[in-house]
Amino acid sequence: MRASVIVFPGSNCDRDAAVALQHAMNTSDAIGILGAKPKMVWHGDSELPDSDLILLPGGFSYGDYLRSGAMAAHSPIMREVVRRAKSGTPVLGICNGFQVLTEAGLLPGVLMRNATLRFICKDVSLRVERDDTAFTGHYKKDQVVRIPIAHKDGCYFADPGTLHILDNENRIAFR
Repeated sequence: MRASVIVFPGSNCDRDAAVALQHAMNTSDAIGILGAKPKMVWHGDSELPDSDLILLPGGFSYGDYLRSGAMAAHSPIMREVVRRAKSGTPVLGICNGFQVLTEAGLLPGVLMRNATLRFICKDVSLRVERDDTAFTGHYKKDQVVRIPIAHKDGCYFADPGTLHILDNENRIAFR
């Protein structure tokens, strides 16, 4: 497996993401994802190496000024990320990386400030909706998993019509 981690100015979790990917690839021979060390790709680049996975990490790209991820979504590398995603390369956005994906138009909807307008750091329970993806294949449908969250702008919103489309297209992995 070949993975690329996109690095934006101000990101603080890109190296952690690369270390986690490397660990997963070195210990996951049983599921066939052994691979090379993840490539760190600077946001200002316009080309991506061959990749089986593109990861947009969390961590305050551009200091999260304006809207979280809005400036990062216009970085030169994002044109190639969008192109690869549309051609089928899996893309994982974590925290700020998820915000970048919504701002780049790869995911419908937006991420808004938490209702409390405060930073939230805790574990939350999610129900697995799909167990047939590369990211959810080790879970069982309807299994409840605890996932750590840490964000101030993590309230996903999409209008009812968009949510209906996502549901009908089986694009919701967790609730």
